Amino acid sequence: MSLEQYIRQADLPRLGSGVALLFLAAFYSPVMVLVLSPVYGSLPAHIFHSYGVGIFGIAGWFLKDQIMKRVGRLAAYLLPVLAFWTPTLQYFLLQQSSKLGNPAGPVITELFGYFPLITLTVAIAGKQIQYALHLEAQGDLVVEHVPMLASYAIYSASEHIAEAILSSTIGFTVLFTRAGLQFIIAALYAAVIPSKMLLLAIPSVLFSLTSDVHLGGISGVNSAISHEGYALLARQESYTGYISILENQHDGFRVMRCDHSLLGGQWTKTAPGYHPEVEDPIYAIFAMLEAVRLVEPDHGGPRVDANSKALVIGLGIGTTPAALMKHGIDTTIVELDPVVHKFATKYFNLPSNHHAAIEDATKFVKRSLKSTVAPQYDYIVHDVFTGGAEPAELFTIEFLNDLKSLLKEDGAIAINYAGDVNLYPTGLIIRTINAVFPSCRIFREHLAENDASNPDFTNMVLFCKKSSSSPIEFRDAVPADYLRSKSRQSYLVPKHEISPALFSSIPKGGRSVLKADEVKRLFKYQDRGALEHWAIMRKVIPDAVWENW
Repeated sequence: MSLEQYIRQADLPRLGSGVALLFLAAFYSPVMVLVLSPVYGSLPAHIFHSYGVGIFGIAGWFLKDQIMKRVGRLAAYLLPVLAFWTPTLQYFLLQQSSKLGNPAGPVITELFGYFPLITLTVAIAGKQIQYALHLEAQGDLVVEHVPMLASYAIYSASEHIAEAILSSTIGFTVLFTRAGLQFIIAALYAAVIPSKMLLLAIPSVLFSLTSDVHLGGISGVNSAISHEGYALLARQESYTGYISILENQHDGFRVMRCDHSLLGGQWTKTAPGYHPEVEDPIYAIFAMLEAVRLVEPDHGGPRVDANSKALVIGLGIGTTPAALMKHGIDTTIVELDPVVHKFATKYFNLPSNHHAAIEDATKFVKRSLKSTVAPQYDYIVHDVFTGGAEPAELFTIEFLNDLKSLLKEDGAIAINYAGDVNLYPTGLIIRTINAVFPSCRIFREHLAENDASNPDFTNMVLFCKKSSSSPIEFRDAVPADYLRSKSRQSYLVPKHEISPALFSSIPKGGRSVLKADEVKRLFKYQDRGALEHWAIMRKVIPDAVWENW
């Protein structure tokens, strides 16, 4: 019996099988991006993914007749085999990320397994749907295009459903991790199309179960990265990314990782007799953020920590809010990811005496404005960053105006922005902040390098006052401000100031400020920033640590 006769024998089962295959291909799409993200970053993983899916999906549709003619039922039998082999092929390619580079690496990795799987899936599913609908009497045009449009609609809807399912279930069990989901999908392929050739998948399955460090326990990862002097202490999948805690055992520091980015780190090795009141951060920027306490008020009297309130948007490992709490400031932390909050508490000594709002910052701020009669915060720290690009919606003029409304009249805000000083988004966001807070000063973490040919990707902090009646000034730091911390003695007081004039130029077609309805205009620029950030991260932590998650 030919494949065409096999399909015509039972229309509804074949139609159901075709729809199921399209759903599996669509579900694999966001899972594939999740697989690439810890090694290449979430934004670089997206750059060419949709284009590749479109190109190979279209190829599968228009080549389906040739595929059936040349391969026949063998094509269907090969589908689950390829689905089982895809994770293994990609495992070895991900280990070569430093050689493949970024963004070429994600494309090459998907070419081995996933993109061919898309082509074959669309070809098989398209043929099943086409023959199951019995449209021959309507003419060749209808026979070809109605199933094609139906297949596209099914795939598109299924992809949206998959993303919604993953956002609420990722990390729930070991099977609902990015590595585990690849095997669930492969098993479902085998269930939809029982194959006589599944024996060919056994070597791949055995390798994954015995040697894939992403499916095994933490000990497998540690055996792969121990030669670099690192140890994995904890890891958990979450809807904001792959969160893990890494410890450098040679130099003595601990970091929290989210995909291909670091949310912060602390020194764990200290000199004998050295006992700071709070942990020392490995990055100067987090100590610098605490200088928001040093901003002079307009009324002339000194600020007093007692009875002061602070709002921190974005937790990371909790360096800044921990210091604010140590100074006796009533601190509220808004953090989107519960895993980040859990790990900051468990592995970075985040004090428990704070108010935690585990939710989206825009929702928290809107709700606070509705329930607050008068501004309530003396300080606001805005510190959100992951994967080489901040969530742009938290830098819009609308959100910043809402934050301003939560500040007391003498209040001060510190806004951390990380990006390339020479790129359009940096200037756009600086101008937006200045439009809301006219009295600001900008400081970068380190001095710029003299080589103008290199990207100038850096952390910056904008210190601003709600009041614009006078220029912003800092009081002199006193010993109590340092909390007996050498890091704060070196980095608390901002040093490397940047002139706002650097960001005053607006390129042709650009905007003066960022509005909420124009956030998508930044995506192509964020991709470039994310690639620069990827290169920086590869200098901070060895390739093997990133590649083995």
